[in-house]
Amino acid sequence: MERLLNAQLNQWRQNPKRKPLVLKGVRQCGKTWLLKEFGEQNYPDVAVFNFEENPSLCSIFEQDLDVKRILLELGVTRGKAIQPEKTLMILDEIQACDKALTSLKYFQENAPEYHIACAGSLLGIALHENQSFPVGKVDFLTLYPMSFEEFLIAMDQRMLTGYLASLELGQNISEPIANQLTGYLRQYFMIGGMPEVIRTWKETQDLREVETVQQSIISSYELDFAKHAPRTEFPKLSAIWASIPQQLSKPNSKFIFSHVKKGWRAKDLENALEWLIRAGLLHKVCMIEKPYIPLSAYADATSFKLYLCDVGLLRKLAGVPAQVIWSSSDIYKEFRGAMTENYVLNELYKSATDTLYYWSSGNMAEVDFVLQQGAEIIPIEVKSEKSVKSRSLAEYRKKYNPMYAVRTSMVPELTNATLLNIPLFMISSLPRWIPKETNK
Repeated sequence: MERLLNAQLNQWRQNPKRKPLVLKGVRQCGKTWLLKEFGEQNYPDVAVFNFEENPSLCSIFEQDLDVKRILLELGVTRGKAIQPEKTLMILDEIQACDKALTSLKYFQENAPEYHIACAGSLLGIALHENQSFPVGKVDFLTLYPMSFEEFLIAMDQRMLTGYLASLELGQNISEPIANQLTGYLRQYFMIGGMPEVIRTWKETQDLREVETVQQSIISSYELDFAKHAPRTEFPKLSAIWASIPQQLSKPNSKFIFSHVKKGWRAKDLENALEWLIRAGLLHKVCMIEKPYIPLSAYADATSFKLYLCDVGLLRKLAGVPAQVIWSSSDIYKEFRGAMTENYVLNELYKSATDTLYYWSSGNMAEVDFVLQQGAEIIPIEVKSEKSVKSRSLAEYRKKYNPMYAVRTSMVPELTNATLLNIPLFMISSLPRWIPKETNK
């Protein structure tokens, strides 16, 4: 499973001002595998210490934060010394040991010659709660579930990814290739980006096996609610999590607290919702009424949509049969739009930005996503198939006259007019065209 984050890991390794690395990401998105693979490819030695599998490791850090002693005792524990510059030391599930998190400051200050990479599935929670976290003393990267491009590579379709990388605005995409890419995209909607799910699909081509793995991942998330969240929040976490498909399927997919459970209000659920967001399981997209810089200053935190970390898990959680992904039936029409929006959000988070908004104008018009790129505000309209008429995007363009707007759909065209059309299977390529456009 090739991961595109490998390039950033190599930049980190080669940086003389390198700090201990913290790799964030949801459970089972491939963090530990990636760090081990990266270590084996680039270091003579890799030392892995998992604080969930071996809680006694915490005692090494609790005595004091003398890095020389810690390194010596970790070396004794594994039966092999940890060498500066030669050993990649991986501290896995580090959120389970507060003192290990704190120690990163002292490794950065007193032993920068040691290469340390940390991973954890609930790091967003731990970093929020750990008051002694070494702010400014670590480097951060986030690993998301595999993108559509990574899925194509996993399916041995490097020629397709190379072809997509070669395309420029205004070029035509031949119909046979467009049909092939659309077919793989529909597969991706069924399967999603979890590495184990993709591996299972590649090896078995059996949707029952795929859904067994997907359900196992969903169950592991729900077990995390019970194991790691405050006991009083558990029923709220479960209720919010289960409500996401229903919330997204509404014509107006704005999140409504009372739809989680009758009688519950925002103040009852805010803490539980924040837990899910910090855990990386949900992405929150706030509304803006004015697309001005900075977008964050014009966001309405009380009006927002919630999306899942992975489109395949959304399909499974919603109970959408895999076969309807290929159907043009109207009975799937509304949720098809929700699935497509979730896919686009996931792709943009992996390639363009980790902060998106949506625009709404008095319930009269709505643009799915708005992002800020440099000095430009870019509206993005998402269409699930080839019907691309959009009154809302037209209203936005008329009102704010952006340098250009983006429409993404199943239409296999790359246009470079004021309205930029990007096929859904290429939406992750948006960043490489934005600078060219904004510099005009």
